[in-house]
Amino acid sequence: MRASFSRRRLMRTAAASGAGALSVGLATTRACASADRAARIVLPATSKDLAPFKVHVPQAALVDLKSRLANTRWPNMETVRDWSQGVPLAKAQVFAEYWRSHYDWRRVERELNGLPQFRTNIDGLGIHFIHVRSKHDNALPIILTHGWPGSIIEFLQVVGPLTDPTAHGGKAEDAFHVVVPSLPGFGFSDKPTERGWGLPHIATAWAELMVRLGYSRYVAQGGDWGSGVSSWMARQHVAGLVAIHLNLPVLFPPPPPPPGGYTQAEQDALAHLVKYGSDGSGYASIQGTRPQTLGYGHADSPVGQAMWIYEKLQQWSDNRSGPAISVDRMLDDITLYWLTDTAASSARLYFESFAKDFSRAPLDFPVALSVFKGDFFTPPKAWADRTYSKLIYWNEVAKGGHFAALEQPELFVAELRKSLAQLR
Repeated sequence: MRASFSRRRLMRTAAASGAGALSVGLATTRACASADRAARIVLPATSKDLAPFKVHVPQAALVDLKSRLANTRWPNMETVRDWSQGVPLAKAQVFAEYWRSHYDWRRVERELNGLPQFRTNIDGLGIHFIHVRSKHDNALPIILTHGWPGSIIEFLQVVGPLTDPTAHGGKAEDAFHVVVPSLPGFGFSDKPTERGWGLPHIATAWAELMVRLGYSRYVAQGGDWGSGVSSWMARQHVAGLVAIHLNLPVLFPPPPPPPGGYTQAEQDALAHLVKYGSDGSGYASIQGTRPQTLGYGHADSPVGQAMWIYEKLQQWSDNRSGPAISVDRMLDDITLYWLTDTAASSARLYFESFAKDFSRAPLDFPVALSVFKGDFFTPPKAWADRTYSKLIYWNEVAKGGHFAALEQPELFVAELRKSLAQLR
């Protein structure tokens, strides 16, 4: 009774003297919610039609980003003098300040909108993609798939040379029709709301996309997750696919060990795998087991999201002779993740597929491989020979790393032209 009386008295007191304060609080809450909605990107609904799409981020979202960057709460400085604990504080602060005060998202927005973009619904999910047809009639259709922490941004510099080779030092017979989709849960594709969008499902979705675009004969290319998607398309022998090209093949030591033991090249590759497992795979373990928990911090803090990606862009690229990726290009990719709020949804692909689908699988299918020697893992040809019974091309490229198309667009284009010429 005493407690009930106290609550009633409190409510009467609030009604008599504090109602204004309560209403102000409610008004503030509504204003914050309204501002949050204004800062969000709302993707249009999709059907099976190929609906044209343009990127236009609300200005409120860019204002919100700068405000959050200005109010970042920083951790204390690392206790080492290198990157062994993650991105050093001083580098993080310089990077974030450039993002806040100099970076121009509208530039990359114009770049994206200069290309034909579309969205279509496949298996209940809106899929975003770039589709550029070459002016050359004999062009070979190719679907390029990015990985994590990449995006369609990886391929912006290669679309022109691939589709219009005569304007970029090539010949008409080098031409490709280019399709660049955003993986489910990435960029301007929808976020899955149910389980099941792992590599096998994405592979069948990409095959359906190529059918809708009218391609009955094509090739697939990818690195990182793109390598997994392309490999699954080959495993499924999807209709129309004639070959795949990979720049990070999913290759591990085939059992059993060779009778004479491992070669020096194989021992070096095994050492890289051991180092990755002990020192470089923590991100995958977290994303593969707790993507939702990870998402809260990254959805709320642009610096948190940025450093999670910046570390990989810096450490997985080929920095042996200077920075491989410009700060602006890094921020193009990072800003796309931030603005689309895809930290958790992109990480869920690890939950779906990293432990069971992203694995070595022998393929009886034409496979072309370009190994960029600056990548964090470069498997030896011996493993490819024992995994792919129809290995149609192998080359080790001296420069370039994990993000080959972004780091070395000219070399990447040259590899596609050389490795797939025999299929025309």
